Amino acid sequence: MASRDIGVRSLGLCDYGPVFEAMKVYTEQRGADGPDQLWVVEHPPVFTLGQASKDEHLLMPGNIPVVKTDRGGQVTYHGPGQVVIYVLVNLKGVSLNVRQLVCAIETSIKQLLVHYGLEGQTRDRAPGVYVDSAKIASLGLRIRKGNSYHGLAFNADMDLEPFSRINPCGYPGLEMTRLADLLPAGSMPAKGELIAVLLDRLSAELGYDGWYYLDTADKVSR
Repeated sequence: MASRDIGVRSLGLCDYGPVFEAMKVYTEQRGADGPDQLWVVEHPPVFTLGQASKDEHLLMPGNIPVVKTDRGGQVTYHGPGQVVIYVLVNLKGVSLNVRQLVCAIETSIKQLLVHYGLEGQTRDRAPGVYVDSAKIASLGLRIRKGNSYHGLAFNADMDLEPFSRINPCGYPGLEMTRLADLLPAGSMPAKGELIAVLLDRLSAELGYDGWYYLDTADKVSR
């Protein structure tokens, strides 16, 4: 039986706006039989507002840009040192409904944490993954014509200060954490290793046998 793998685009460091537009175009044009993809990216500092965002949750953005998006959820922050994976899949093709897709993404992040000796938790009505009381990963999705886009943001080794300028995900005082602060000194994995482990778990949770990198020259323009 032939292996069923999902293609991965590695976009590097890209501004949020062009990637957001590219996701929408890909989703609009792919059709029901278009191939599923995972897009791995880091963004320069940016606050993004989900469809449920309220102005009072954006406290002091300062010089960090603010972008309105069409994903679900409230306000969050993206910046260098955060692993962002956008999940562009056809729900029927992966045999998942929206809630099951959210659970699959959360499970893959919890499995990543287990790989590094940590335990992650989820919360009802507050999507994402937490370690103790602090949030280490956020997620937000948009479904259009049965296809998903947007995805997850995992705090690997990023500056957490900008989260203090917002009520993360609409929760005042929500503590944020990062993998670098949870592991013993000197044991933080290389970025490439971390991404590969997360892609292993995520592709499996989506029902794929594995994943492969698409042409890395095919990058979203900055």
